[in-house]
Amino acid sequence: MGHAPDPGSLLLTAPEPRASDLAYLQLRDMVVDLRLPPGAVLNEQQLAASTGFGRMPVREALARLAVDRFVSVVPRRGTFVTPLGLAEVLAMFEAREAIECGVAHLAARRATPAQLERLRALADSADEVRASDAIEQHLHADHAIHAHLVEMTCNDLLVEAVERLLQHSLRFWRSYWTTHEPRGAAMLSHAELIDAVAAGDSDAAEQAMRDHLAVSRGTIQDAFRH
Repeated sequence: MGHAPDPGSLLLTAPEPRASDLAYLQLRDMVVDLRLPPGAVLNEQQLAASTGFGRMPVREALARLAVDRFVSVVPRRGTFVTPLGLAEVLAMFEAREAIECGVAHLAARRATPAQLERLRALADSADEVRASDAIEQHLHADHAIHAHLVEMTCNDLLVEAVERLLQHSLRFWRSYWTTHEPRGAAMLSHAELIDAVAAGDSDAAEQAMRDHLAVSRGTIQDAFRH
């Protein structure tokens, strides 16, 4: 009789990330944190030299970024970081409302005690930041709350979709605060949303998310009018 396999030998190791995947993440970060600002012309050779990746991984990464709408490819003109005009920003908010309201609904139904404890801790951190004008800290705190909410749904497809939208949101707000005076009052509270999720009230959570995003969208529309 043959020997039983060593259980340790059956464990699968995670595959090494491909160079194009790493290039995608690095270039996306550079777009989101505005090192590559809206409208910037992107040159494969220059990006390869500055990031240390080969031209092929960079080319593949740019193709993915184009699919995700972080960059735009214009025939006979080249590749650019996607601009942040009113149309693009409103489309982003529309997508967030369509998806994240459903996320809030599901999170209220599925939240575990441990997840709720973590959500309240994130909200407390965000409230501390709101007392100051620390914009970058607030952006990270807000991102953490929305990212945790979608993780509470235990739906990987939703996690992936929301993460992409949140990256677009981070890019926009960073750009917005470069031309507007930082004000803690403009950093919205999540109190109603979190109370509804904690109470297991799906409808109230969905409405609270809708209201939260509507206030942000109104702020942006007013800014573009002036």
